[in-house]
This record gives sequence, C-alpha cells and structure tokens, in this order.
Amino acid sequence: MFKRMMKGGQKKPSKSDSNDGYGPPANDVNQSAVVVVPPPSGKIEPLPLFRDVPVSERQNLFLRKLQICCHTLDFTDTMKSVREKEIKRQTLMELVEFIQSSSSKITEICQEEMIKMVSVNIFRCLPPAFHENTGQDATDPEEEEPCLEPAWPHLQLVYELLLRYVVSSDTDTKVAKRYIDHSFVLKLLDLFDSEDPREREYVKTILHRVYGKFMVHRPYIRKAINNIFYRFIYETERHSGIMELLEILGSIINGFALPMKEEHKLFLVRALLPLHKPKPVAVYHQQLSYCISQFVEKDFKLADTVIRGLLKYWPVTNCQKEVLFLGELEEVLEATQAAEFQRCMVLLFRQIARCLNSPHFQVAERALFLWNNEHIVGLIAQNRTVVLPIIFEALEKNVQSHWNQAVNGLTVNVRKMFLEMDADLFEECQRKYLEKEAKAKEVEELRELNWKRLADAAALNGPDMVTA
Repeated sequence: MFKRMMKGGQKKPSKSDSNDGYGPPANDVNQSAVVVVPPPSGKIEPLPLFRDVPVSERQNLFLRKLQICCHTLDFTDTMKSVREKEIKRQTLMELVEFIQSSSSKITEICQEEMIKMVSVNIFRCLPPAFHENTGQDATDPEEEEPCLEPAWPHLQLVYELLLRYVVSSDTDTKVAKRYIDHSFVLKLLDLFDSEDPREREYVKTILHRVYGKFMVHRPYIRKAINNIFYRFIYETERHSGIMELLEILGSIINGFALPMKEEHKLFLVRALLPLHKPKPVAVYHQQLSYCISQFVEKDFKLADTVIRGLLKYWPVTNCQKEVLFLGELEEVLEATQAAEFQRCMVLLFRQIARCLNSPHFQVAERALFLWNNEHIVGLIAQNRTVVLPIIFEALEKNVQSHWNQAVNGLTVNVRKMFLEMDADLFEECQRKYLEKEAKAKEVEELRELNWKRLADAAALNGPDMVTA
C-alpha cells in the first residue's frame, strides 16, 4: 500500500517531450504533429446508439461521441464522477464496435478527430517508479510490484479502438499516416515505460501492427527503438518495456531480407549485444536470446561476432547470469558453421574451461550439458586437437576434486567421450598434464624446503634475529 501511495507523487515527463539527444533528429519528425485538443467543458450526457439513427447521421454522431471521450476523468477516487465514467465507458465500447463492424469507411475528419481523442487519453505523464520517488536504490524489477493504471477500464477501450482502426482493411494508409505520424509513433514508444503490463501488451501489439502496415515508418521506428536501448544501456538501466520491444524486434528481424543490410548488423553490435550488460538482463533475456539467434540463423557469418560479443560481456561474479549466457551460447552454436567456429574457438573454450571449474554447480553443470548437443559435439570433434588441450586440465580437476557429485559424473562422461574420439590425443594431453602437475609439485616442494631452511636459520641465530 505504501508503494502505491508513493507512486502517486510527482509525475515523470514523457521522454519525447524533452530534447535530451535520444529522440530522433528534429528534421526527421513529421511536421504534421498530433494536435491534442483540450478537454471539452460541460457535463457528459449519453448520446443515442448508432443503430438508432439513420446511416447518413452516423458520421456526425461518431464525432459527437469522440467529443465525449475527450473528457479525462479522475480515477484516483472511485466514488468521484461515477455516472460520467460509465457513460464514457459505454461510449468507448460503442466506438470500438462501430469501427469493427462498420461497412463503410469513416471520413477523414472522423479519422483525424479519433486520433486526437486517442492522444488525449493515452499520451500522459507516467507515474514515477518507486525508487525514483523515494530516493531508494533500485531493486530487482522482477521483485517490484507493478503499478496498475487506475484508469485502465477506459484506457483499454481506447487502445482497442486504436488497434481496430490500425488493423482494419478499410483504413487507407495514405490517409492514416497523416495522423499516425512520426510524432504519434514516438509518443507511443514512450508508453512502453508504463509499469502496467496490460498497457505494455497493448502498445506492443499496436506498434507491431503499425510497423507492418506503414512501411514509411519502419526505419524511423527501428531508429527510435535503438535510442531507447542506448539510453537504457548507457544511462538509466531502468525501463519497463525492454522485453516487449525485443518481442517486436524478434518478428522484425525474422523478416529481414538477405543479404542483410549493414544498418542491421550495426544494430546487432551496438544495441543487442550490449543489452547483455545491464543488471536486469534476466527480465528480458529470453527475448534477447531469440533476437540474437535470429541474426545468426539469417546470416551464419555473424556467429563469430555474436560469440565474441557474449564473451566480452560474460559475467564475472553473477552465477545465475552465467547460466543464462551458457544457454544462449548453446543456441548460437547450434547455428554456427565450422569456419566461424574455428575463428573464435580458442577464446570460447578458455571461458568454457573456467565455467567447468566453477564452484557453483549449476554453472559447471550447464557448461557440461553442451556436450549433449550433437551439432556442438560435431564441431568439437572436428577441432579436437585445439579444444581438448584447452579444457583437459579443467576436466581433470573436476574429476579429482569437484564437490558436486552430478558435476563429477558428467565430467567423467565428457572425458570418456574425448577418449573414444581420439585416444592418442587424449593420452598426449594426459601426459602433458601429469608432467605439468609433477613440475608444480616440485616447485611447491622446493618452496617448502626454502621456508624450512629459513626457519632453521632463524632458530640457530636465536630469538633476537631480525627478519624482514
């Protein structure tokens, strides 16, 4: 309850309203920006149903109903304006039904006024996150209680109306793009930062449909999403809608034509791979992993770039994050060809060797599960002369001293697999490992002997001997 009370504090401004360098350049913005009409004055009174008036009067009635829906009502007090709220809700339901079932196209003026009404209702200052309002450190987004929008009974219907308009086969994109312009799209993207998951889901669906229907907006939308990612990665590490944006991108990437444009490859390197760095990566990792895999499946030559990117952002102290990375790595290797594998296998298996020896059993276990994948085993078999010498010591240490029995058993199986793969190579690696261990033992014995000599010398010289 305290969190909800605090969330009612100072509102955070819409990002698209500030010139902070992260919005698209000014000369890219369509000059026909959405004009938000002021809320009408006077009481809200119910209007007749569409079916109760002649067809010739329905467009005018549509406009009058839009005017009613431009009233914004206070939902923080459930007992306030109850009658007006119900009239507006019923009116919005009628508008949705009219758009969905109308046999004739709505006029351009109706379309313009409808987008104005939608703008009045959905484009608003979002409530601040709890940590922003209290000054406390940000907590794990998965543990935070989402702030549900109190006006959702109306907002849902407004979003549904917009969605029906966008997906309607009667909607002419040449006309609609005058009202659903760059300014409208940018403000729509701001709504992904809403804490209400129901709202983000609607915004995701609508933006995806806009991207599919309005080809003229596609580069602009990709660029605007890019800017949101940059701000999230390098400045705030706080955004509620990264997961939903990545879900849209997964579908967009799937539709990329081949050969892939340089712009898309730069997006992979500059935005998607650095998204592995922020602390809350676990929230959106599944969607991020899908996007990364789509790139590699589209163009297998990107596998080397992706694997090196993963290694660059590999976690050092976060074991749960390591488990996620190993799962993603397996998906990428699944689509990797031999030539790309050879370019990065040395760096890759040095990291895998460290994971094999991790004291956290889930990390070591997940690394050993890579050998359950036939494609990866095939790549390793082709390059065993390079791979086995890198990881042999890690395998031996696990067999000899890892505390977890399951990890110990999996390691024995992997060791046996290499022995069957190339017995001569295995024996050679074992011989070098034993030699290395013997030398290390000699060095350790020599060190112990030197310390013993020092101790004996100190004893001979008495207790007053000064040691440095």
